[in-house]
Amino acid sequence: MANTLWGKIYFQDAYAGVLQQEPGGRFAFTYDSSYLESRHSGIAHTLPLQEKPHYSEAGLHPFFDNLVAEGWLRNAQARALGVNRDNRFALLLAFGRECAGAVSIIDPEPKKDLRIHATDPEQIAALTSRASLSGIQPKMLAVREDGGFRPAAAGETSTHIAKLPSGQLPNIIEIEWLSTQAARALLPHEMIVELEVASLRKVASKVLMIRRFDRTKSGRKLHFEEFNQLFGQKSDDKYQGSYEQMAGFVRSTPLCIPAEAEGIFRRVLACLLIGNTDAHLKNFAMMHTPDGLRLAPAYDLLASSLYEDYQSVALSLASARNLNISAVRPKHIVMFGKGCGLGPSAILAAVEDLGKRLEAAKEAVTGGDAAPKGLREKFLQTMERRWNGTFASIGNFLSKKQGKGGKHGD
Repeated sequence: MANTLWGKIYFQDAYAGVLQQEPGGRFAFTYDSSYLESRHSGIAHTLPLQEKPHYSEAGLHPFFDNLVAEGWLRNAQARALGVNRDNRFALLLAFGRECAGAVSIIDPEPKKDLRIHATDPEQIAALTSRASLSGIQPKMLAVREDGGFRPAAAGETSTHIAKLPSGQLPNIIEIEWLSTQAARALLPHEMIVELEVASLRKVASKVLMIRRFDRTKSGRKLHFEEFNQLFGQKSDDKYQGSYEQMAGFVRSTPLCIPAEAEGIFRRVLACLLIGNTDAHLKNFAMMHTPDGLRLAPAYDLLASSLYEDYQSVALSLASARNLNISAVRPKHIVMFGKGCGLGPSAILAAVEDLGKRLEAAKEAVTGGDAAPKGLREKFLQTMERRWNGTFASIGNFLSKKQGKGGKHGD
C-alpha cells in the first residue's frame, strides 16, 4: 500500500483521475485532463466533470465512502491488512478493484501479503477477489462455470454475488429467496434481480446467488448509484431520509423520467406488504444510461420483519420516523403516495394491482423447495395479515376522505 494514500480511479476501462488524502485529512478527487477531453461521463452524480478538484473536508467523498465494504467483509479486510476497520480509504485502496457499478480504485503500490486465515475458506475466497461489497451479510463475488459456481479470482470479472448464511439471522438465504419471488409476482412489470439457491465450490453448500445487473454477459461494467450516493450521504447515513425524497429526486432531476416516481411508490408498497423493513437508501439505485438516470432493478428484498429486531420501517414514511410496520395504516400509504406526486386514482390503482397479484405472490412463495414449509407458512401469514390490516381498506379510506372534502382521517 502506498505510504501517502492515493489511488487511481477508473471508470470502466478509462483512467478517470486521482483520489488522494491531503495533510489534515481532507480528500481530493481530480479528474484527469485526458478523461475530460475525451468527454466521458462523470463518475458520480455528485462529482460532475470539472478541471478543479472535488474536495471533501470530512472523510471520503460520499460516493467513494459508500463503496467501502460493510459488516463481516469489512472486518475481514481490516484484519487481513492489519489496519483499523475505520481506515476507510486504506480498505478501499486495497479492495476497490472490483466494486458495485463501473468505478474501480487502484492502489499504485498495493500490499501483497494479506493476513488471511488459511483455515477459513470463506475469508480466503472473499479476500482473494480484492472486491469491496456493501451490506452487513457475509458475501463474496462468484463466477458461474460448468453449470455451477466458484469464487471469483483477483482481477476476474464476476457474474454473481454470493450471499452466505448468517449465524445472527437464521434462514436469511431462504427468506430473501421467498421475498424476491413474492416481489416478482407482485410487480410483474418491474425489473427484479435474478437469483437462485446453489452451492459455492470449496466454500459453502448453500448460498444465495444473485446475478449482477451491473455486468453484461460480455463482462462490460454498467454504472449505477445507490440513493445514498445520489443524495451525497455517507454510508452510515443510509437510514437518514425518506421514501418520498427518492421519488422527489426522480421528479426533479432533469436526467430522470418523472414517471418513475410511481415505480418507487409501487416498490415501497411491495416492500411493506412482504415485510421488508430494512429497505434503506442503499437498497434503491439508479442506473447511468446514455439517455439519463433510470431505476435499477429491485434488489436486497428481504422480509426482515420476520426477525424480532427489525420491526421499524427503515426510512421515514409519510413524515413518520421509526414507524413500526404493524402501525402502518391507510393514511400513511395515501400520504406517501401524495409525497410521490400521485393523485388518489394512481394511489388506488397501485394498491388494487397488488391485490390482484396477491394470489400469484402466494403461489410463488409456496412453490419450490428452496425454503422449509414452516417458514413459507409464516411468510404467507404475515403477508396476509399486513394486507388485511393496511392495504385492503385503502379504497374505503380514500372514499371517506374525498367525502369529507379531502380532510385527513384514519
